[in-house]
Amino acid sequence: MAQVEVGDEAPDFALHGAHGEETRLRDLRGVKRALLIFYPKDATSG
Repeated sequence: MAQVEVGDEAPDFALHGAHGEETRLRDLRGVKRALLIFYPKDATSG
């Protein structure tokens, strides 16, 4: 897997909502803003 550098465009990915709907990053490009936040240890004992 290639490393993403600061300033690179985020690769496409899909997320599933609470009601089973799928949202892909590519569907938001040019239409809405998206903020990606990563919590590596959120809600874990680590």
